This record gives sequence, C-alpha cells and structure tokens, in this order.
Amino acid sequence: MKYGPLGRSGLIVSRICLGGNSWGAKGRRGWGKFDEVEAPAYFKRALDVGITFFDTADTYNYGRSEEIIGATLMKMVSREDIVLSTKVGIRMSETANDVGTGRKHLMASIDAQLRRLQTDYIDVYQVHRLDPHTPIEETMYSLDQIVRSGKVRYVGGSTMPAYKFAQMVMVADWKGYARPIAMQNLYNLIQREEEREMNRLCHEQGVGLIPYSPLARGFLAGNRAKKGGGETERSKNDAQVRAGTYRDCDWAIVERLKKIAAGKNVSPAQAALAWLLGKPYMGSPIIGATSLDQLTSAAGATEVTLTADEVKLLEEPYQFRVPPES
Repeated sequence: MKYGPLGRSGLIVSRICLGGNSWGAKGRRGWGKFDEVEAPAYFKRALDVGITFFDTADTYNYGRSEEIIGATLMKMVSREDIVLSTKVGIRMSETANDVGTGRKHLMASIDAQLRRLQTDYIDVYQVHRLDPHTPIEETMYSLDQIVRSGKVRYVGGSTMPAYKFAQMVMVADWKGYARPIAMQNLYNLIQREEEREMNRLCHEQGVGLIPYSPLARGFLAGNRAKKGGGETERSKNDAQVRAGTYRDCDWAIVERLKKIAAGKNVSPAQAALAWLLGKPYMGSPIIGATSLDQLTSAAGATEVTLTADEVKLLEEPYQFRVPPES
C-alpha cells in the first residue's frame, strides 16, 4: 500500500479507501450482505493490507453503516491509526429539517453521527449534496464552526456542479473558514465527464479527489457479459446493469483494459485503479468490496504503473455523454 497527502493538506491517507455503502444493507441488495457479524473480517483484511482510510455517510442505510463502523472498526484499531470520513446533506427522515446543509441540520447531524460512529471526531466531513435553499455562506460558516469545535478536522464536498464547489472554496477563502480539501465525485474510465470542469478545478485549488465507483459498479472488473449479467452477485442483481446502460465505446475500453492487464499480469480491476491513481489530482479512490480478495487486489493496484501509451490506449475510445456547451 502507498500513502500520500489528501489534496493540499497535511492529512495522509492510504491510496485506496474502503467505502461503507454496503454496510447495513443486508436484505436490501443481493450484494449488500454486511452487518456486525460479517464486517470485522473485512475491516481486518483492509487493515492487514494497509488500507487506513474509510468512508461512509449518514444516509447509507439510514445510519446503519455508521453504526456498524462504530460497533466494529472502532473496537479493532487505535483511532489515530485510521482516517474516517463521512457525509451529510441527504434526507434522513420526513422531519422538515432532517435534510440539507442548513445550520440546524448540520449541527444536529454531526452529534448524531459521532454517536453512531462511537468516536469523538471525524477526519473529513463532506457535504453529500447541497440543498437548493441554503446560502453557501451559511453552509460554510456552519462547517467552520464544527471544525472549530474539534468535532471535525477537515471538510470536503461530494457530487455537485463545479461552479457550486468553486463557490464553497471562494467563500471559505474570503471569510477565512475551513477550506475544502476533498471532492468525492463519480469518476472512472467510462465516466469521465468530471474531467471537463470539476477535476481541473480541484487540481488548480489543491483539492484531492476521492472518487466513488472507480470500477463503474464492477463493470471495469471485466466480468460482465454484453448480453447482461455476469459472475458476481452484483452483476446479476444490479438494476443499472440489467438496464443495459453501457455503450459500445465502454465495452471497447473494457476489452483494451483486459489486454493491458493481461500483459502486466494483473487483473482488469487493478489496471483500472492504476489508471485513476496515475492522475495528478488523485487522492484515494473509494472501493466497495464483496469478497476479502477484492481488498487485497485493490491494495496491490497501488503498485501498478501504466505507461503513457497504455493510458492513451485506454482513453482513446471514450465518448463524452453530454456534448460540451457552446
């Protein structure tokens, strides 16, 4: 495992992050089978291979993901030996203020999340989604107050328009508030829309990327059939896979990925992660895992290097989904 700073900050993270969207999803998805019984083995394997960065969110299975991390991971390791990130902003209940990035919700949420996670502080607290009603100034002031309280060390953002994230950075700089150091966005070999604006903004502003779905919901593992389905539980049960959302150019990328991976004696998933890790603005891709071996494989990807020609070959077939604005 390799390690490095997250963005232009002093926070050192493992170059692979383990995501918690499946924790607490038992019975809800075919591949979401993890609870307090199964989780410890996955956290132990992650720690054994050097993964020390863990990400979750309050909305992941309505708090169950955070609860499971608190009940298991927090009992297995010294708090200072790991980096813990979570997110806030998506609706948690039908209560009017139990959603968004207003001061009332943020202040209530941080305390509830600390209780679920069984920790005194969160390393990276991210805006999961901005709401359309709260001024950016209110959100950034509230986040800064949470940092000053000692409950959070750093702040960041997740999926949003680049201009909105630019506003967050601008207000933080203008007012002297805690500045975002991380952006969690959707980015992988077959979903590269963020290269147009968000990735450039983050690179320029010293914000590290911690992209989710780095393997495109398992598609870049190279185990899917074009007619549908595949070998894993997720490939058999994922509604987005059944919907046939993948394009001809996406399949072409996977075929090239398989050839390059075979030539390096690594898996397609490792080659796909290596492509991400080679980007100058990359912090730590967030992986999900449905088997212990996937954690070992992901850690090994930090030792894989692609040549410039291999990167060009992988990127060549890509077609942007949305035409650039004129």
